[in-house]
Amino acid sequence: MALELVNPDELPTPESYTQVVVATGSRLVFVAGQVADDAEGNLVGAGDLAAQADRAFANVGRCLAAAGARPDQVARITIYVVGHRPEYLPIISAARIAVFGDHRPADTLLGVATLAEPGYLIEVEAIAVVD
Repeated sequence: MALELVNPDELPTPESYTQVVVATGSRLVFVAGQVADDAEGNLVGAGDLAAQADRAFANVGRCLAAAGARPDQVARITIYVVGHRPEYLPIISAARIAVFGDHRPADTLLGVATLAEPGYLIEVEAIAVVD
């Protein structure tokens, strides 16, 4: 499996993601949106974006491992944040780096009014390409 990370010269080079990811592999892994639930389905970190971000990204890592994939095989993530504001970016980045390290998949971050259940502040989904 190979991921080619490309930042076109005509666009800025982001610190936390890559503008284009070209993926070659034989198997796709689609991770459903992960929120800050524990194994029993209880919300972790009610009212605390940092705690919820840590758990949501960690849950993405758990899903990848269950499918035989690694974070460095993720080509794209989508992040949904309730009432997103620019000052949330360092909090989200810290949680992301805890799972992805230096790997920078393509991403989209969307500010939303609400998520599936009251109390959730962040949801993260991923697509990985695995040999």
